Amino acid sequence: MGLFSAFDINASGMTAERYRMDIISENVANASTTRTADGTPYRRKVVAFEEKTERKPCSFSHIFGKTLHEHSINQVVGTGVRVPGVYHDYVTEMNMAYDPSHPDADENGYVTYPNVNIITEMTNMIDASRAYEANSTAFNASKAMAQRGLEIGS
Repeated sequence: MGLFSAFDINASGMTAERYRMDIISENVANASTTRTADGTPYRRKVVAFEEKTERKPCSFSHIFGKTLHEHSINQVVGTGVRVPGVYHDYVTEMNMAYDPSHPDADENGYVTYPNVNIITEMTNMIDASRAYEANSTAFNASKAMAQRGLEIGS
C-alpha cells in the first residue's frame, strides 16, 4: 500500500463520518416535525457504510492463490469507505402523544411524532465524531511519516 493510498483511505473515512454527522444533525433538527412536504411525520434517517474497493470481489481461494504466488498483499487491500445510501428507519416505531389540540392530531387526539430518540442521536454523534478524529489522527500520522521520509532523503 502506497503512502497516497493511506491519505485516500483516511480522507474517505473523514468524508463519510462528516456526512453521517450531517444526517444525525438533520434527525435532531426534525425531532418534533409532525408534517413534512408529503404530509407525513419526519422519519429518522440512517447512513450505511461499505468498503470501497478497486477490484470486483472474488473468492477467497483466488485471492489466497494470487497472494502466495505474487508475495503481495496489494490484491486484498481496500481503498477506504463509501456511503452507498441513506435509508429511512422503518424498524423503530413512531412516537405517539396525546394532544387533541394539535393540528396534526388524529380522530382519537393522538399526534404521531418522528421516531427520533435524542439520546440515540447524541450517542451516534459522539461515535461519528470519535471515528472522524481517529481518521484525522491516522491521516496526520501518515503525513508525518511522509515528511520524515523527505527529511531523511535530503
